[in-house]
Amino acid sequence: MSLTAIILAAGKSTRMKSKRPKPLMEICGKPMLGWILDACFSADVTRALVVVGYGKEEIIAQFGEDKRIHFVEQREQLGTGHAARMCEPLLRGHPGDVIILAGDTPLLRGEILRTLVQAHRHDRAAASMATAVLDDPTGYGQIVRDAEGQFVEIVEQIDCTDQQREIREVFPSYYCVKTEELILALSKLTNSNKKGEYYLTDIYAILRKSGKKVIAVQAVTAEDVIAPNTRQQLAEADVAMQERIQRSLRESGVTIVSGINTYVEANVNIGPDTVIHPFTFIGRGSTIGSDCVIGPFACLPASSIVAEGMAVAGKLH
Repeated sequence: MSLTAIILAAGKSTRMKSKRPKPLMEICGKPMLGWILDACFSADVTRALVVVGYGKEEIIAQFGEDKRIHFVEQREQLGTGHAARMCEPLLRGHPGDVIILAGDTPLLRGEILRTLVQAHRHDRAAASMATAVLDDPTGYGQIVRDAEGQFVEIVEQIDCTDQQREIREVFPSYYCVKTEELILALSKLTNSNKKGEYYLTDIYAILRKSGKKVIAVQAVTAEDVIAPNTRQQLAEADVAMQERIQRSLRESGVTIVSGINTYVEANVNIGPDTVIHPFTFIGRGSTIGSDCVIGPFACLPASSIVAEGMAVAGKLH
C-alpha cells in the first residue's frame, strides 16, 4: 500500500527576523525540512508533496533534485486545510494512505511515523493522529474525548472553552488519513471560525460525524513536537538534536569526552573506537574511520574524510 507525505512548508520566518523561508532554517547544519523529509523516507514514504509559498524558489533549489519530492504552490495563505487542498490533483489516482506534517518540526522521528501508520492500518481507521501530553499546551489544538476515551474532535486553542483549555493532550499535526477519505473531508471544510481559515484539523470531526473510524494514538514526546518560531526556540531545538546525534554516535561505539564542548553536524559517520576530544567541530556529511583521535581544538569542515587510525588535532593560539 502506497504512503504519501504532505509537508506544509509555505510559512515565513517572521518571528525569526529572517529573509529565509522558515523550512530552510538549520538545525545542526541541516534545514528543518531536510530532517522532516528524512523521517518520512525512513518510514517508507514513497513520495512527498511539499506545499511551498514564501521563498519557494530557495526551497525548490535545495531539494528539487530528489525525484521523490513534488512541489505544490499555495498562493493564498488561507489555512492548513487550504494548503492540503492544493495537493488534491496529485492525490487522485493514488490510493493508499497520506501522512500530513508541518514543515517546522525538525525533531520528528521516523519511528513515530511508523507507529502512527501501523496503528492506523491495524485498526482499519479512516483517519488517525498521533498526540502528545504536554505540561503547557499553549499554541496547540486540544484533543476532546468522550466518556469512554474515544476521540471526538480537535479544538484550536483560540476556539476553546475555559474547560477545554485545561486539556493537556494536544495534537502536534501528525496526521494519517486514507487518501479517498482525505479528499472527501477536504471538500467539506469551512472557514467558520475566529480566524476565518480552513483548519485541516476539522477533517477528523467531519469524518467521525459521517460514521468513519477515527483514532488518536498517544505516541509523541514533548521533544518531538518542538516547532521553532524564534531564534531562541531554534537554538533550543538545536541543543535537543545535538544530544540525539551524540547519543547515537556513543551507542555506535564512539567516545565523546565532553559533549558540551563538542559539536557534530548532521549526517556524520564515525567508526567505532574513535575518540572525540573537547573543543571539536565536525561539519555536516563528514566521514571518520574507526580508531581515530579527533581533537582537542579540531575543526573539520563539511564533507571531511579522515581515514582509519588517524589523529587530527587543532592548535591553541
